[in-house]
Amino acid sequence: MPSPSPPTPAPEIPTRFWIYLGSRFSAATAMALLRATIAWHVFDLSQSAFQLGLVGLVQLVPTLTLTLVGGAAADAYDRLRIMRVAQLPLLVCGSLLFATTANGAESLPVLFTAVFFVAATFAFDSPARQALMPTLVSLAAFPRAVIFSSTAQALAFATGPALAGLAIAAGGPQVAYAIFVVLIAVNWLGLGFVRPLRDPGERRAPSWQAVREGLAFVRSQPIVLGCMALDLFAVIFGGATALLPIYASDILEVGPRGYGLLSASLELGALGTAGVMMFRRPASRPGRALLIAVGVYGVATIAFGLSRAFPLSVAAYMVVGMADQVSVVMRQTAVQLATPDALRGRVSAVNMIFIASSNQLSAIESGFVAAAIGPTFAVVSGGVGCLLVLAWVVWRFPALRRYRLGGELHTLA
Repeated sequence: MPSPSPPTPAPEIPTRFWIYLGSRFSAATAMALLRATIAWHVFDLSQSAFQLGLVGLVQLVPTLTLTLVGGAAADAYDRLRIMRVAQLPLLVCGSLLFATTANGAESLPVLFTAVFFVAATFAFDSPARQALMPTLVSLAAFPRAVIFSSTAQALAFATGPALAGLAIAAGGPQVAYAIFVVLIAVNWLGLGFVRPLRDPGERRAPSWQAVREGLAFVRSQPIVLGCMALDLFAVIFGGATALLPIYASDILEVGPRGYGLLSASLELGALGTAGVMMFRRPASRPGRALLIAVGVYGVATIAFGLSRAFPLSVAAYMVVGMADQVSVVMRQTAVQLATPDALRGRVSAVNMIFIASSNQLSAIESGFVAAAIGPTFAVVSGGVGCLLVLAWVVWRFPALRRYRLGGELHTLA
């Protein structure tokens, strides 16, 4: 009887990727900390759900107007250089927030101005960062690299809000802004040691024709378009992040430390799920897994909205994070593997518009609905809307639920 063949060893992930991952962790922690701090600071100054909704609106404008330009730039110029240059405005914004807050000169216009410029910078940094990652590893190793990257991101997104809550409780928002500046500086230094494995090939000057090519590619790929549409509309209705300051302060009455834990609980759930996924093979039917995860996301959002017990709220929001982590890995793997490297910047830009605008539109929707009717109605009705979106995507994109991970690696290698 022939002996079984030994298992195929996992493709090696080179050192350059781990350096990049450390830099990504620092940057993601900084951005998560900044988002949580500004949300708390805006609500502390205004006591207004409407103003929390405006934070999302201010972020949305540069996201919609500049991200496609940033994607075209990522396909035309050196992606590492774009990322390093993009850290400089972030350092300036963080330093100004620290200085104004420490001197008692903070105001809503100052905070909204900083939010706008950070979002404008992110419109260039994010497509370049997303497009760079596949060039740091072999294509055979890319699905594992996505899992490691999403795990680092989940850890960062859990660390950032928790750190923000501790910093605000210890010394006020200015302490959190100072930590943000340090983390961005670490990210800038780390990027100096990253080197791609492959050259992306011929580069073209950015143009509107190049932008249209990226959009046309997305429209021609039903799996990619289905993933993006599901993320956009499900998060718009199902997101509760913008209302966490209200839940922590007025509904659950747990203060800034409780706010930090509540904010971090989503990413703690995501981190636990990422840890499990690191030791499992990539899902053979990621489309079905994605749809199930979004269903769990909607139900857990409804549970969070109805909860009045802090432990139950933390548990429900952790489940939201667990479901979101599954969808993140499935979406990123499908989008990147289906895209030629010459188009990755532009397609990543389209993807980031869907992701970022979904979060920002969610903040607008939940903030405005909470101001008009109440925060509980805003969260619960959003969870119901998420489930309705899921039903629409299942009907509109049947190829998504039948999608299997198979020949992409061989086709692209």
